[in-house]
Amino acid sequence: MKKAFLSIPRKEAGYRPVIERINDYSEVEQTLNNEDRILQASRCMDCGVPFCHWACPLGNLMPEYQDVLHKGKWQEAYYILTSTNNFPEFTGRVCPALCEKSCVLALTNEAVTIRENEAAVTEHAFLEGYVKPCPPATRTGKKVAVVGSGPAGLAAADMLNRQGHTVVVYEKDKKPGGLLRFGIPDFKLNKEIIDRRLALLEAEGITFKCDTTVGKELKVKQLMDEYDAVCLCIGAGQPRDLALEGRSLKGVHFALELLRQQNQLVAGMDIPKEERISAKGKQVVVIGGGDTGSDCVGTSNRQKAAKVTQIEIMPQPPVGYNDATPWPMYPQILKTSSSHLEGCERRWSLATKRFLGENGQLIGVEVAEVEWSVSAEGKMEMKETGKTEIIPADLVLLSMGFVHPVHEGLLDKLGVAYDARGNVKAEKPNQSSVAKVFVAGDVTLGASLVVRAIDSGRRAAEAIGTFLK
Repeated sequence: MKKAFLSIPRKEAGYRPVIERINDYSEVEQTLNNEDRILQASRCMDCGVPFCHWACPLGNLMPEYQDVLHKGKWQEAYYILTSTNNFPEFTGRVCPALCEKSCVLALTNEAVTIRENEAAVTEHAFLEGYVKPCPPATRTGKKVAVVGSGPAGLAAADMLNRQGHTVVVYEKDKKPGGLLRFGIPDFKLNKEIIDRRLALLEAEGITFKCDTTVGKELKVKQLMDEYDAVCLCIGAGQPRDLALEGRSLKGVHFALELLRQQNQLVAGMDIPKEERISAKGKQVVVIGGGDTGSDCVGTSNRQKAAKVTQIEIMPQPPVGYNDATPWPMYPQILKTSSSHLEGCERRWSLATKRFLGENGQLIGVEVAEVEWSVSAEGKMEMKETGKTEIIPADLVLLSMGFVHPVHEGLLDKLGVAYDARGNVKAEKPNQSSVAKVFVAGDVTLGASLVVRAIDSGRRAAEAIGTFLK
Protein backbone atom coordinates (compact mmCIF):
# COMPACT_ATOMS: atom_id res chain seq x y z
CA MET A 1 0.00 0.00 0.00
CA LYS A 2 3.04 2.28 0.08
CA LYS A 3 2.18 3.59 -3.40
CA ALA A 4 -1.58 3.66 -2.94
CA PHE A 5 -1.67 7.34 -3.88
CA LEU A 6 -0.88 6.26 -7.45
CA SER A 7 -4.01 4.14 -7.80
CA ILE A 8 -6.46 5.42 -5.17
CA PRO A 9 -7.90 8.91 -5.78
CA ARG A 10 -8.80 11.36 -3.03
CA LYS A 11 -12.34 10.70 -1.87
CA GLU A 12 -14.22 13.14 0.35
CA ALA A 13 -17.31 12.27 2.36
CA GLY A 14 -19.12 15.30 0.91
CA TYR A 15 -22.20 17.08 2.21
CA ARG A 16 -25.79 16.08 2.76
CA PRO A 17 -28.12 17.22 -0.08
CA VAL A 18 -28.83 20.96 0.00
CA ILE A 19 -32.60 20.45 -0.11
CA GLU A 20 -32.31 18.38 3.07
CA ARG A 21 -29.70 20.22 5.11
CA ILE A 22 -31.08 23.76 4.80
CA ASN A 23 -34.12 22.59 6.76
CA ASP A 24 -32.22 21.64 9.89
CA TYR A 25 -29.12 22.44 11.96
CA SER A 26 -27.57 18.97 11.90
CA GLU A 27 -23.97 18.66 10.73
CA VAL A 28 -23.72 19.01 6.96
CA GLU A 29 -20.74 16.71 6.47
CA GLN A 30 -21.31 13.04 5.77
CA THR A 31 -19.00 10.16 6.69
CA LEU A 32 -17.26 7.44 4.71
CA ASN A 33 -17.45 3.80 5.73
CA ASN A 34 -14.45 2.33 7.54
CA GLU A 35 -13.11 0.56 4.45
CA ASP A 36 -13.05 3.76 2.42
CA ARG A 37 -11.47 5.64 5.31
CA ILE A 38 -8.68 3.06 5.58
CA LEU A 39 -8.07 3.37 1.84
CA GLN A 40 -7.84 7.15 2.15
CA ALA A 41 -5.25 6.80 4.92
CA SER A 42 -3.24 4.43 2.73
CA ARG A 43 -2.68 7.30 0.26
CA CYS A 44 -0.20 8.98 2.65
CA MET A 45 3.30 8.78 1.12
CA ASP A 46 5.12 9.00 4.49
CA CYS A 47 7.29 11.75 3.00
CA GLY A 48 10.88 12.12 4.13
CA VAL A 49 10.04 15.72 5.03
CA PRO A 50 6.43 15.75 6.32
CA PHE A 51 5.28 19.24 5.37
CA CYS A 52 1.85 18.40 6.82
CA HIS A 53 3.48 18.11 10.26
CA TRP A 54 5.38 21.35 9.64
CA ALA A 55 2.20 23.25 8.77
CA CYS A 56 0.16 22.10 11.76
CA PRO A 57 0.30 24.51 14.74
CA LEU A 58 -0.05 21.50 17.05
CA GLY A 59 2.61 19.48 15.28
CA ASN A 60 0.22 16.58 14.77
CA LEU A 61 1.91 13.36 13.63
CA MET A 62 0.03 12.93 10.37
CA PRO A 63 2.14 10.25 8.63
CA GLU A 64 2.29 8.18 11.82
CA TYR A 65 -1.44 8.02 12.41
CA GLN A 66 -2.23 7.56 8.70
CA ASP A 67 0.11 4.55 8.73
CA VAL A 68 -1.59 2.77 11.63
CA LEU A 69 -5.06 3.76 10.38
CA HIS A 70 -4.48 2.18 6.98
CA LYS A 71 -3.51 -0.99 8.86
CA GLY A 72 -6.84 -0.89 10.69
CA LYS A 73 -5.33 0.02 14.06
CA TRP A 74 -7.95 2.60 15.02
CA GLN A 75 -7.14 2.67 18.71
CA GLU A 76 -3.45 3.29 18.12
CA ALA A 77 -4.34 6.02 15.61
CA TYR A 78 -6.42 7.76 18.29
CA TYR A 79 -3.60 7.59 20.83
CA ILE A 80 -1.15 9.09 18.33
CA LEU A 81 -3.64 11.88 17.53
CA THR A 82 -4.25 12.78 21.17
CA SER A 83 -0.56 12.79 22.00
CA THR A 84 -0.42 16.23 20.36
CA ASN A 85 -4.07 17.32 20.12
CA ASN A 86 -6.45 17.42 23.10
CA PHE A 87 -9.60 17.71 20.99
CA PRO A 88 -9.31 16.07 17.55
CA GLU A 89 -13.12 15.88 17.42
CA PHE A 90 -13.18 19.70 17.25
CA THR A 91 -10.33 20.26 14.80
CA GLY A 92 -11.53 17.32 12.70
CA ARG A 93 -14.67 19.36 12.05
CA VAL A 94 -13.74 23.05 12.01
CA CYS A 95 -10.02 23.30 11.21
CA PRO A 96 -9.14 24.78 7.78
CA ALA A 97 -6.67 21.88 7.47
CA LEU A 98 -3.38 23.72 7.12
CA CYS A 99 -1.83 20.25 6.98
CA GLU A 100 -3.68 19.27 3.81
CA LYS A 101 -2.64 22.44 2.03
CA SER A 102 0.99 21.44 2.69
CA CYS A 103 0.58 17.78 1.80
CA VAL A 104 2.89 16.91 -1.12
CA LEU A 105 -0.11 15.47 -2.93
CA ALA A 106 -1.73 18.92 -2.77
CA LEU A 107 0.57 19.78 -5.67
CA THR A 108 -1.86 17.79 -7.81
CA ASN A 109 -4.97 18.78 -5.81
CA GLU A 110 -5.09 15.27 -4.36
CA ALA A 111 -4.04 15.87 -0.72
CA VAL A 112 -4.64 13.12 1.82
CA THR A 113 -8.00 13.64 3.58
CA ILE A 114 -6.22 14.33 6.88
CA ARG A 115 -8.98 16.38 8.53
CA GLU A 116 -11.74 13.90 7.71
CA ASN A 117 -9.52 11.02 8.82
CA GLU A 118 -8.94 12.82 12.12
CA ALA A 119 -12.66 13.19 12.78
CA ALA A 120 -13.33 9.59 11.76
CA VAL A 121 -10.64 8.17 14.05
CA THR A 122 -11.99 10.17 16.99
CA GLU A 123 -15.60 9.15 16.43
CA HIS A 124 -14.53 5.52 16.08
CA ALA A 125 -12.63 5.81 19.39
CA PHE A 126 -15.68 7.12 21.25
CA LEU A 127 -17.98 4.58 19.61
CA GLU A 128 -15.74 1.62 20.50
CA GLY A 129 -15.17 2.84 24.05
CA TYR A 130 -11.45 3.59 23.74
CA VAL A 131 -12.00 7.02 25.28
CA LYS A 132 -12.28 6.71 29.03
CA PRO A 133 -11.68 9.09 31.95
CA CYS A 134 -8.08 8.94 33.11
CA PRO A 135 -7.69 11.14 36.20
CA PRO A 136 -4.16 11.72 37.55
CA ALA A 137 -2.94 9.15 40.07
CA THR A 138 -1.76 11.84 42.50
CA ARG A 139 -2.37 15.53 43.11
CA THR A 140 0.33 18.16 43.57
CA GLY A 141 -1.64 20.27 46.04
CA LYS A 142 -1.43 23.26 43.67
CA LYS A 143 -4.58 25.06 42.48
CA VAL A 144 -4.89 26.74 39.09
CA ALA A 145 -7.76 28.91 37.82
CA VAL A 146 -8.48 29.01 34.10
CA VAL A 147 -10.57 32.01 33.06
CA GLY A 148 -12.48 31.22 29.89
CA SER A 149 -13.58 27.85 28.51
CA GLY A 150 -12.95 28.19 24.78
CA PRO A 151 -10.49 25.85 23.04
CA ALA A 152 -7.46 27.54 24.66
CA GLY A 153 -8.95 27.37 28.16
CA LEU A 154 -10.08 23.76 27.75
CA ALA A 155 -6.67 22.69 26.44
CA ALA A 156 -4.85 24.48 29.26
CA ALA A 157 -7.18 22.97 31.86
CA ASP A 158 -6.77 19.48 30.43
CA MET A 159 -2.96 19.63 30.42
CA LEU A 160 -2.77 21.19 33.89
CA ASN A 161 -5.09 18.51 35.26
CA ARG A 162 -2.89 15.81 33.74
CA GLN A 163 0.03 17.33 35.65
CA GLY A 164 -1.90 16.68 38.85
CA HIS A 165 -2.90 20.23 39.70
CA THR A 166 -6.41 21.03 40.89
CA VAL A 167 -8.05 23.00 38.08
CA VAL A 168 -11.14 25.20 38.19
CA VAL A 169 -12.44 26.74 34.96
CA TYR A 170 -14.52 29.93 35.18
CA GLU A 171 -16.93 30.78 32.38
CA LYS A 172 -19.17 33.86 32.09
CA ASP A 173 -21.77 32.05 29.94
CA LYS A 174 -24.28 29.45 31.05
CA LYS A 175 -22.29 26.59 29.53
CA PRO A 176 -18.58 26.03 28.75
CA GLY A 177 -17.19 26.06 25.24
CA GLY A 178 -16.71 29.73 24.31
CA LEU A 179 -17.09 30.35 20.59
CA LEU A 180 -17.06 26.60 19.99
CA ARG A 181 -20.51 26.58 21.58
CA PHE A 182 -21.92 30.03 20.91
CA GLY A 183 -20.10 31.09 17.73
CA ILE A 184 -19.73 28.07 15.45
CA PRO A 185 -23.10 26.90 14.06
CA ASP A 186 -24.45 23.47 14.94
CA PHE A 187 -24.41 22.51 11.27
CA LYS A 188 -20.61 22.60 11.49
CA LEU A 189 -20.13 21.44 15.10
CA ASN A 190 -22.91 19.62 16.93
CA LYS A 191 -22.81 20.79 20.54
CA GLU A 192 -23.25 17.24 21.83
CA ILE A 193 -19.65 16.76 20.68
CA ILE A 194 -18.56 19.49 23.11
CA ASP A 195 -20.70 18.12 25.95
CA ARG A 196 -19.23 14.66 25.45
CA ARG A 197 -15.70 15.99 25.94
CA LEU A 198 -16.70 18.18 28.89
CA ALA A 199 -18.19 15.18 30.67
CA LEU A 200 -14.87 13.41 30.22
CA LEU A 201 -12.89 16.37 31.59
CA GLU A 202 -15.19 16.60 34.60
CA ALA A 203 -14.80 12.87 35.25
CA GLU A 204 -11.04 13.43 35.26
CA GLY A 205 -11.37 16.02 38.02
CA ILE A 206 -11.74 19.43 36.35
CA THR A 207 -14.36 21.73 37.90
CA PHE A 208 -16.39 24.13 35.73
CA LYS A 209 -18.05 27.17 37.25
CA CYS A 210 -20.37 28.90 34.77
CA ASP A 211 -22.33 32.14 35.01
CA THR A 212 -19.24 33.52 36.72
CA THR A 213 -17.45 36.64 35.49
CA VAL A 214 -14.11 37.30 37.14
CA GLY A 215 -14.24 40.82 38.52
CA LYS A 216 -18.00 40.54 39.22
CA GLU A 217 -19.31 37.28 40.68
CA LEU A 218 -15.74 36.29 41.53
CA LYS A 219 -13.62 39.14 42.88
CA VAL A 220 -10.10 39.54 41.53
CA LYS A 221 -8.59 39.51 45.03
CA GLN A 222 -10.28 36.21 45.79
CA LEU A 223 -8.97 34.78 42.52
CA MET A 224 -5.41 35.83 43.23
CA ASP A 225 -5.53 34.71 46.89
CA GLU A 226 -7.06 31.28 46.30
CA TYR A 227 -4.97 30.09 43.38
CA ASP A 228 -1.28 29.39 42.86
CA ALA A 229 -1.57 30.38 39.20
CA VAL A 230 -4.14 31.93 36.90
CA CYS A 231 -4.47 31.35 33.16
CA LEU A 232 -6.42 33.98 31.18
CA CYS A 233 -8.16 32.54 28.12
CA ILE A 234 -10.88 35.16 27.63
CA GLY A 235 -10.66 35.31 23.85
CA ALA A 236 -10.93 38.23 21.43
CA GLY A 237 -14.58 39.09 21.76
CA GLN A 238 -14.93 42.63 20.46
CA PRO A 239 -16.15 42.54 16.85
CA ARG A 240 -14.86 45.08 14.35
CA ASP A 241 -17.51 47.75 13.73
CA LEU A 242 -18.39 50.17 10.93
CA ALA A 243 -18.95 53.66 12.29
CA LEU A 244 -20.99 54.82 9.32
CA GLU A 245 -24.14 56.82 8.73
CA GLY A 246 -27.15 54.65 9.57
CA ARG A 247 -25.26 52.24 11.83
CA SER A 248 -27.97 52.60 14.51
CA LEU A 249 -30.80 51.59 12.16
CA LYS A 250 -32.89 48.61 13.14
CA GLY A 251 -31.59 45.65 11.16
CA VAL A 252 -27.83 46.24 11.44
CA HIS A 253 -26.18 43.65 13.68
CA PHE A 254 -22.85 42.02 14.43
CA ALA A 255 -22.55 38.54 12.96
CA LEU A 256 -22.06 36.97 16.37
CA GLU A 257 -25.40 38.36 17.57
CA LEU A 258 -27.19 36.23 14.98
CA LEU A 259 -24.97 33.16 15.39
CA ARG A 260 -25.11 33.22 19.17
CA GLN A 261 -28.89 33.53 19.23
CA GLN A 262 -29.39 30.70 16.76
CA ASN A 263 -27.07 28.41 18.72
CA GLN A 264 -29.00 29.23 21.88
CA LEU A 265 -32.31 28.47 20.17
CA VAL A 266 -31.02 25.13 18.89
CA ALA A 267 -29.92 24.34 22.45
CA GLY A 268 -33.43 25.06 23.70
CA MET A 269 -32.58 28.29 25.47
CA ASP A 270 -35.30 30.92 25.68
CA ILE A 271 -34.92 34.21 23.83
CA PRO A 272 -37.82 36.70 23.97
CA LYS A 273 -39.39 37.08 20.52
CA GLU A 274 -38.91 40.84 20.53
CA GLU A 275 -35.14 40.33 20.92
CA ARG A 276 -34.73 37.72 18.22
CA ILE A 277 -32.82 38.46 15.03
CA SER A 278 -34.39 36.66 12.08
CA ALA A 279 -33.52 36.52 8.40
CA LYS A 280 -36.86 34.98 7.43
CA GLY A 281 -38.19 36.54 4.25
CA LYS A 282 -35.51 39.25 4.32
CA GLN A 283 -32.85 40.46 1.93
CA VAL A 284 -29.66 39.82 3.88
CA VAL A 285 -26.28 41.45 3.27
CA VAL A 286 -23.28 39.91 4.97
CA ILE A 287 -20.31 42.28 5.14
CA GLY A 288 -17.09 40.28 5.34
CA GLY A 289 -15.88 37.33 3.29
CA GLY A 290 -14.38 35.06 5.97
CA ASP A 291 -15.58 31.93 7.74
CA THR A 292 -17.85 33.82 10.15
CA GLY A 293 -19.50 35.50 7.18
CA SER A 294 -19.98 32.09 5.61
CA ASP A 295 -21.61 30.90 8.84
CA CYS A 296 -24.02 33.83 8.60
CA VAL A 297 -24.88 32.78 5.05
CA GLY A 298 -25.68 29.24 6.16
CA THR A 299 -27.72 30.44 9.13
CA SER A 300 -29.66 32.94 7.00
CA ASN A 301 -30.47 30.22 4.48
CA ARG A 302 -31.80 28.00 7.27
CA GLN A 303 -33.91 30.87 8.57
CA LYS A 304 -35.39 31.12 5.05
CA ALA A 305 -33.98 34.46 3.91
CA ALA A 306 -35.40 35.77 0.63
CA LYS A 307 -31.88 36.51 -0.68
CA VAL A 308 -28.36 36.46 0.76
CA THR A 309 -25.55 38.63 -0.58
CA GLN A 310 -22.02 38.48 0.82
CA ILE A 311 -19.70 41.39 0.06
CA GLU A 312 -15.97 41.75 0.64
CA ILE A 313 -13.75 44.83 0.35
CA MET A 314 -10.78 42.82 -0.92
CA PRO A 315 -10.55 41.59 -4.53
CA GLN A 316 -11.70 38.11 -5.45
CA PRO A 317 -8.93 35.58 -4.78
CA PRO A 318 -7.64 33.42 -7.61
CA VAL A 319 -9.31 30.09 -8.25
CA GLY A 320 -7.26 26.96 -7.64
CA TYR A 321 -3.76 28.46 -7.46
CA ASN A 322 -2.15 31.71 -6.34
CA ASP A 323 1.43 32.58 -7.35
CA ALA A 324 1.72 34.78 -4.25
CA THR A 325 1.19 31.80 -1.90
CA PRO A 326 2.85 28.77 -3.51
CA TRP A 327 2.97 25.31 -1.94
CA PRO A 328 3.65 24.48 0.89
CA MET A 329 2.26 27.83 2.11
CA TYR A 330 -1.42 28.13 2.95
CA PRO A 331 -2.97 29.16 -0.40
CA GLN A 332 -4.89 32.42 -0.57
CA ILE A 333 -7.43 31.20 -3.10
CA LEU A 334 -11.19 31.32 -3.51
CA LYS A 335 -12.83 29.24 -0.79
CA THR A 336 -16.36 28.00 -1.36
CA SER A 337 -18.01 26.64 1.77
CA SER A 338 -21.02 24.34 2.15
CA SER A 339 -23.04 27.46 3.07
CA HIS A 340 -22.12 29.21 -0.19
CA LEU A 341 -23.31 26.16 -2.10
CA GLU A 342 -26.72 26.50 -0.45
CA GLY A 343 -27.40 29.82 -2.17
CA CYS A 344 -25.57 33.14 -1.97
CA GLU A 345 -24.49 35.95 -4.26
CA ARG A 346 -20.83 36.75 -3.59
CA ARG A 347 -19.26 40.07 -4.57
CA TRP A 348 -15.79 41.54 -4.13
CA SER A 349 -13.99 44.91 -4.16
CA LEU A 350 -16.91 46.72 -2.54
CA ALA A 351 -16.48 49.23 0.28
CA THR A 352 -19.49 49.98 2.47
CA LYS A 353 -20.30 53.71 2.53
CA ARG A 354 -23.53 54.03 4.56
CA PHE A 355 -26.69 52.29 5.68
CA LEU A 356 -30.00 53.61 4.36
CA GLY A 357 -33.28 53.50 6.22
CA GLU A 358 -36.87 54.64 6.50
CA ASN A 359 -38.58 55.30 9.83
CA GLY A 360 -35.61 53.84 11.67
CA GLN A 361 -35.63 50.57 9.68
CA LEU A 362 -32.81 49.48 7.36
CA ILE A 363 -33.75 49.35 3.68
CA GLY A 364 -30.40 49.25 1.91
CA VAL A 365 -26.60 49.50 1.88
CA GLU A 366 -24.68 51.95 -0.26
CA VAL A 367 -21.43 50.49 -1.55
CA ALA A 368 -18.59 51.84 -3.67
CA GLU A 369 -16.48 49.87 -6.11
CA VAL A 370 -12.77 49.90 -5.26
CA GLU A 371 -9.57 48.99 -7.08
CA TRP A 372 -6.47 47.52 -5.47
CA SER A 373 -2.85 48.00 -6.49
CA VAL A 374 0.57 47.30 -5.05
CA SER A 375 2.71 50.30 -4.08
CA ALA A 376 6.44 50.62 -4.68
CA GLU A 377 6.93 49.51 -1.07
CA GLY A 378 4.94 46.34 -1.73
CA LYS A 379 1.84 47.42 0.20
CA MET A 380 -1.71 46.94 -1.01
CA GLU A 381 -3.40 50.27 -1.78
CA MET A 382 -7.10 50.89 -2.37
CA LYS A 383 -8.91 53.62 -4.23
CA GLU A 384 -12.54 54.12 -5.18
CA THR A 385 -13.45 53.99 -8.86
CA GLY A 386 -16.35 56.43 -8.45
CA LYS A 387 -18.95 53.78 -9.16
CA THR A 388 -21.53 53.35 -6.39
CA GLU A 389 -24.77 51.42 -5.98
CA ILE A 390 -27.39 50.59 -3.39
CA ILE A 391 -27.97 46.97 -2.43
CA PRO A 392 -31.48 46.44 -1.00
CA ALA A 393 -31.26 45.02 2.52
CA ASP A 394 -33.56 44.35 5.46
CA LEU A 395 -30.79 42.76 7.54
CA VAL A 396 -27.06 43.52 7.58
CA LEU A 397 -24.59 41.28 9.41
CA LEU A 398 -21.18 42.75 10.18
CA SER A 399 -18.61 39.97 9.91
CA MET A 400 -15.20 41.63 9.75
CA GLY A 401 -13.37 39.81 12.51
CA PHE A 402 -12.52 40.73 16.08
CA VAL A 403 -10.29 43.55 17.22
CA HIS A 404 -9.46 42.93 20.88
CA PRO A 405 -10.52 41.05 24.02
CA VAL A 406 -13.56 42.11 26.00
CA HIS A 407 -12.20 42.07 29.54
CA GLU A 408 -14.43 44.70 31.21
CA GLY A 409 -11.55 46.09 33.25
CA LEU A 410 -10.25 42.67 34.33
CA LEU A 411 -6.75 43.19 32.93
CA ASP A 412 -6.46 46.54 34.72
CA LYS A 413 -7.64 45.01 38.00
CA LEU A 414 -5.06 42.27 37.66
CA GLY A 415 -2.34 44.78 36.79
CA VAL A 416 -1.58 42.92 33.57
CA ALA A 417 0.07 44.91 30.77
CA TYR A 418 -1.61 44.89 27.37
CA ASP A 419 -1.04 46.66 24.04
CA ALA A 420 -3.14 49.22 22.19
CA ARG A 421 -5.22 46.44 20.64
CA GLY A 422 -6.08 45.03 24.07
CA ASN A 423 -3.98 41.90 23.65
CA VAL A 424 -1.98 40.84 26.70
CA LYS A 425 1.77 41.28 26.37
CA ALA A 426 3.61 38.04 27.07
CA GLU A 427 6.79 38.92 28.99
CA LYS A 428 7.89 35.28 28.70
CA PRO A 429 6.20 32.52 26.70
CA ASN A 430 2.54 32.69 27.77
CA GLN A 431 3.40 34.64 30.94
CA SER A 432 2.03 38.13 31.59
CA SER A 433 3.69 41.00 33.44
CA VAL A 434 2.20 39.61 36.67
CA ALA A 435 4.22 36.63 37.94
CA LYS A 436 1.41 34.14 38.55
CA VAL A 437 -0.85 35.21 35.68
CA PHE A 438 -0.47 33.40 32.36
CA VAL A 439 -2.27 33.85 29.04
CA ALA A 440 -3.39 31.65 26.17
CA GLY A 441 -5.40 31.89 22.99
CA ASP A 442 -6.84 34.98 21.34
CA VAL A 443 -6.27 37.19 24.40
CA THR A 444 -2.58 37.18 23.50
CA LEU A 445 -2.50 36.01 19.85
CA GLY A 446 -5.37 38.13 18.57
CA ALA A 447 -8.27 36.43 16.80
CA SER A 448 -7.01 33.17 15.34
CA LEU A 449 -7.86 29.53 14.64
CA VAL A 450 -9.18 26.88 17.01
CA VAL A 451 -6.07 24.79 16.34
CA ARG A 452 -3.79 27.70 17.31
CA ALA A 453 -5.83 28.29 20.47
CA ILE A 454 -5.42 24.66 21.51
CA ASP A 455 -1.67 24.88 20.90
CA SER A 456 -1.47 28.11 22.92
CA GLY A 457 -3.38 26.49 25.80
CA ARG A 458 -0.99 23.55 25.82
CA ARG A 459 2.03 25.87 25.88
CA ALA A 460 0.53 27.93 28.70
CA ALA A 461 0.00 24.77 30.74
CA GLU A 462 3.62 23.81 30.21
CA ALA A 463 4.77 27.27 31.34
CA ILE A 464 2.50 27.13 34.40
CA GLY A 465 3.80 23.68 35.26
CA THR A 466 7.37 24.96 35.18
CA PHE A 467 6.39 27.98 37.29
CA LEU A 468 4.67 25.84 39.95
CA LYS A 469 7.74 23.65 40.32
